[in-house]
Amino acid sequence: MIALFVVSGSVNADLKLDQVPPPAELAGDAGGRLDGTSWNSSELEGVVHILMYVDPDKVKANEHVEEALAKEQYPTEKIGSIAITNLAATWKPKFLIRKILKGKQKKYPRTTYVTDASKVLVKQWGLLDDSYNVLVFGPNGKLLFNKGGALSGEDVESLTAIIWSKISD
Repeated sequence: MIALFVVSGSVNADLKLDQVPPPAELAGDAGGRLDGTSWNSSELEGVVHILMYVDPDKVKANEHVEEALAKEQYPTEKIGSIAITNLAATWKPKFLIRKILKGKQKKYPRTTYVTDASKVLVKQWGLLDDSYNVLVFGPNGKLLFNKGGALSGEDVESLTAIIWSKISD
């Protein structure tokens, strides 16, 4: 019972809906973009951003979400996509994961691929570790949607509705 309280109490505790998240940066040994440059949460402004924070061992947990988002055909000028891989959550070789991500970056150039080698977003934002987190930020950088683990059909409907409502503003 105590373990359940601790786990549920720590889930996304630092992130609050309709607020800009605390600043976070992935750079150097802590991670960053695949080209070695840093990524900063201040970049979550200007358009609606979909951010996936994924343990490589859980990459298939929300394939249905990725497929649903692809079917929506959002206007590309109004939406950004960021995929952050939690390298510290896996036993898989980091060089291999980076190689796979570089292939994905070529296939999906509109998505920004980033690595988190030190669980920075787990620690600073309270994201679920060893999981698959889906977040959406409005053009003003405020958090609109935040769910960890496998999303239900109802979660996906809510996710797509929130995105459409914000890109239609």
